[in-house]
Amino acid sequence: MRAIETIKNIWKIEDLRNRILLTFLLITVYRFLSVIPLPGIDPASLTELHKQTQGGIMGLLDMFSGGAFSNASIVGLGIMPYISASIVMQLLAIAVPYFQKLQREGESGRRKINQYTRYLTLIILLMQSPAYLVNLNVQMRQAAGALIPSGIWFTISSTIILTAGSMFVLWLGERITDKGIGNGVSFIIMVGILARLPRSLFEEFVSRVTETSGGLVMFLLEIVILLAVIAGAILLVQGTRRIPVQYAKQMVGNKQYGGARQYIPLKVNAANVMPIIFAQAIMFIPISLMGFGSDPDSWMIKIFAPLTDINGFWYNFINVLLIIVFTYFYTAITINPKQMAEDLKRNNGFIPGIKPGKKTVDYIDEIMSRITLPGAIFLALVAIMPAFATLFGIQQGFASFFGGTSLLILVGVVLDTLQQVESHLLMRHYDGLLKSGRIKGRQGTAY
Repeated sequence: MRAIETIKNIWKIEDLRNRILLTFLLITVYRFLSVIPLPGIDPASLTELHKQTQGGIMGLLDMFSGGAFSNASIVGLGIMPYISASIVMQLLAIAVPYFQKLQREGESGRRKINQYTRYLTLIILLMQSPAYLVNLNVQMRQAAGALIPSGIWFTISSTIILTAGSMFVLWLGERITDKGIGNGVSFIIMVGILARLPRSLFEEFVSRVTETSGGLVMFLLEIVILLAVIAGAILLVQGTRRIPVQYAKQMVGNKQYGGARQYIPLKVNAANVMPIIFAQAIMFIPISLMGFGSDPDSWMIKIFAPLTDINGFWYNFINVLLIIVFTYFYTAITINPKQMAEDLKRNNGFIPGIKPGKKTVDYIDEIMSRITLPGAIFLALVAIMPAFATLFGIQQGFASFFGGTSLLILVGVVLDTLQQVESHLLMRHYDGLLKSGRIKGRQGTAY
């Protein structure tokens, strides 16, 4: 079989084999840490916290951490503080001249920005950890009156442990990116999501087959719809609009170069899954602020409570707006029409019917604006599809796989990882993963 032959070819490539094994080892370390509770916490008293994270925005946070959040784990805050810090740094790169200058400095500037992002992540962790402990204390008190250890020392030590745990997870992600396969941070999030899939699938199956009639048919229909949604997500990740480019003929000695027509592929969803991750990080802020309000009747609880219901109108409405805004924002900082026009001019290329220079910049910018809007709307619809799935009676845990962050992260990370594996195979003259065509990742066109 072709699949078995492909696996054999992958195993023959020593570098690729070592990268896959290292990635598996580091992910195993992360999964092991996710079940180790904070010192002084009795895992048996976490019943209410597990119930709290069965659905809602807390459920999403627990899903991103692979269950570490509901386990009161030493890595309970996961990788989301780093995502939040990355959002802030990218906003600063637009508004603050100093960070704009760093972006233009190439690799050295990128290293400085990454270092500032880590510092900001540390600050966010030091703020979120006490809020997490306050919420943990409330949930444990509701469960048979259990309490977390009192005293300032427990708060300080647990804050340090939670902060160090998340920074260690970030380090694991960076090691996967450098020495393993795929994007480490995205891979860790994907593993956290997949960790909940078997249980969610089983619970949905049991709930359907125990119905009086037609339950199994409904379950099979849900699987078919899920596969259709996955196919749509793949099209969203890989969809492109091609702009024809003509290269002028040049004579170098007695040889003629150029004259061929090629294409510039512009992605319909150039921002990939990042707008959803950015929007989700913003939507986590209300639940963090609510952790400081112990009184159910306080103004903070009343204002932010509607924003913690992932099936509610206001949560999904604000989420859609944020996704559309972040799609345009992320596309603007990743796609530079002026640079593309300059590269074309430098290589004696031009778009037929469009004058080089500013006209080309305006044309590319107009095309990007036209294809970004439908891409942003479709991305936002996919993001809120779990809410619609819940309305049709699908359990919350399984409904989260019908769209939203979880589905797009799974699709995007899998495609990126397969693209890297295929590149290793093709460089060593082995067949790719598919009989025809090349796998397209989120970061570019067909490899």
